[in-house]
Amino acid sequence: MLRKAVARLRRIPGLDDRTGRRRWFQAAVLVSALGLAPSTWLWTGEGGRVTTVADAPAAPVAVVFGAGLFGGEPSPYLAHRLDAALNLYQQHKVRAILVTGDNSTTDYDETDAMRRYLTDRGVPDVRVVGDYAGFDTWDSCSRARRVFGVDHALLVSQGFHVRRALALCEAAGIDTYAVAVDEPHDTTWYYGGLREIPGAGKAALDAWLRPDPQFLGATESGVTRALADAAKP
Repeated sequence: MLRKAVARLRRIPGLDDRTGRRRWFQAAVLVSALGLAPSTWLWTGEGGRVTTVADAPAAPVAVVFGAGLFGGEPSPYLAHRLDAALNLYQQHKVRAILVTGDNSTTDYDETDAMRRYLTDRGVPDVRVVGDYAGFDTWDSCSRARRVFGVDHALLVSQGFHVRRALALCEAAGIDTYAVAVDEPHDTTWYYGGLREIPGAGKAALDAWLRPDPQFLGATESGVTRALADAAKP
């Protein structure tokens, strides 16, 4: 079997001599480098603004990105993001929380599940604002700025995702820091990290082209009302 595989490789043009093999190797290295370049950009460019709940600077709003539901309730990863945002609120580091998720069908509503999770734990309803069209990270960032008027925020997500969120929200015009929620480095974590490789490529294109989100819609005053409520004596 090994001999057959080697024979097939030798039939590929250029692999039957040393010069050809060197060129194929150089091409493979170049393709790999180009594929990893967006990830390198995120890790080297955004790492200085990734922090923890304890060290996070104050900001008017925390932005929490959706991460799936289990039986209509936040998945463990999403619940951990919401717990971090709750801690930020309780420590008076943010005054409002924008939860942004997918509500593209009637039987799947990330946003209301996120809102309910926070209000059930003591955050006043007016302080939790829902974005029902955060279909991906770029849409969430773009809508946070263009629809909800957010210009300064703390982003909350797992460590493998926050750098992409930082880059995209900065491209959308939001001054941001990010809280990286810690998780065990299990299968789910590594799967999420692998997804970030193609995600970084899309992020680079979104940051460059800055397309309209899938659904833009009219401006909404939820964040303004939340901050006004927080300013009451």
